[in-house]
Amino acid sequence: MCTSLTYENSRGDHFLARTMDFAFELGGQPIFMPRNQKIQGDAGEFTTKYGFVGAGRNLSHYIFVDGVNEYGLGAAALYFSAYAKYAKEAPADKLGLAPHDVTAWVLGNAKSVADLREQVKHIQILDIPVSLLGLTTPLHFIFSDPTGDTAVLEATSHDLHLIDDPVGVMANSPQLSWHLQNLSTYGTLTAEDRPLHDYMGFGLKTQGPGTGALGLPGDYTSPSRFVRTVFNRHFSDPTPDVPSTLNLLQHLLDGVTIPKGVKLKADGHSDYTQYRGYMSLEERAYYMEPYDNLELQGVKITDEMLTDWDTPVEYPLDHKPHVHQLN
Repeated sequence: MCTSLTYENSRGDHFLARTMDFAFELGGQPIFMPRNQKIQGDAGEFTTKYGFVGAGRNLSHYIFVDGVNEYGLGAAALYFSAYAKYAKEAPADKLGLAPHDVTAWVLGNAKSVADLREQVKHIQILDIPVSLLGLTTPLHFIFSDPTGDTAVLEATSHDLHLIDDPVGVMANSPQLSWHLQNLSTYGTLTAEDRPLHDYMGFGLKTQGPGTGALGLPGDYTSPSRFVRTVFNRHFSDPTPDVPSTLNLLQHLLDGVTIPKGVKLKADGHSDYTQYRGYMSLEERAYYMEPYDNLELQGVKITDEMLTDWDTPVEYPLDHKPHVHQLN
């Protein structure tokens, strides 16, 4: 389970942020992947042209679940249970990719969402398991770039194409089209108070501000997280710069962050927010916030990294909670 959103601040800076909600400990950390790499993916070798940074792990080869590249293209993979459909093999004229290798291929080969719209026609996502989990991960993907163009890739058939995301939010199953239709159920919600009506001469007394959002779902299901994120994103006050926007995104993700123990699976294990990732697209920067330390820990792509570095670099996270003592 995960939630993602895009954001544009008042200065025109663009961001993609996400929660990573999972029960199995993924052990991801920020990793910089240099230009021009040959990656031995689980469906076969593929190459990359562009440098990128994101959350990943080395499992015989580097696997990424989100990140941003040197052109400011951001990407995130989210679970898509019961809806993802993958091919068994790729046609001769298409590159076969395991689902868990798609993010790295996109960040290493596409300059923008528009560029990706064309390139995605030449790949096939295959039914190949990831060794860490021992299963084929059902995924869909959200992409955004510094123009604000945002789209989703959902492999519900072998014909792959990007789907425009007009609200800049994505969660888990069902498909984006279902979530967009479901928004109409909540289309009267507002940040302003609504007047209360009298009933049979009885004057109702308000319980305080917030009546405009009565009915906003508060649970942790995918449809509820989608609606809640759209609402909070839409009505939040605009921010003027990168630091204030990162702070706002932290607050927006607070609305869908899952503490340990409050969302149990059938086997008794807890889905929880293992980390939150923030992609600052114009900055070409990736910020990660693990569950046990809410301080942002970031890596910015520099020109030196792109021109001089030729091997991946891992950045261990600080998991110790930070408390700022004032006396």
